[in-house]
This record gives sequence, structure tokens and C-alpha cells, in this order.
Amino acid sequence: MTDLPIAAVIRIAKANGAERVGADAAELIAKKAEEFIGQLTRDAEKLASHAGRKTIKEEDIEMAFKKN
Repeated sequence: MTDLPIAAVIRIAKANGAERVGADAAELIAKKAEEFIGQLTRDAEKLASHAGRKTIKEEDIEMAFKKN
């Protein structure tokens, strides 16, 4: 079970060229997306903390994304 809605994951996949997406594939896409979001957030939090902030800003996300 994931926090991301499976219907939204399927819509995104179809918008990016998938003709059909199985439920098991959509679940795995959602799981991997959540793992990616988690890692991105952890990396961005470290950057914000290093800058003396508690709030993650857009620039932290951009820098963390480039790292990954």
C-alpha cells in the first residue's frame, strides 16, 4: 500500500506513452516514486540544515536532485 493514488500513477504513465498499465506495475511505480521522494527529501533536508534552516526550499530540492 502506498500513499500515492494508483489512479494518478496510471494517468501519469499513460500521459508519458504507456498504452496500458497493470495494477501490479502501477503499485511498483508508486512504491519506487515514494522511495525516490523520500531520498530526495532526506538529501534536501541535509542541505537546508547545513544552511541553518529548518525549512526545505526549492533550491535545496534542485541541489539534491542534481546529486542523485
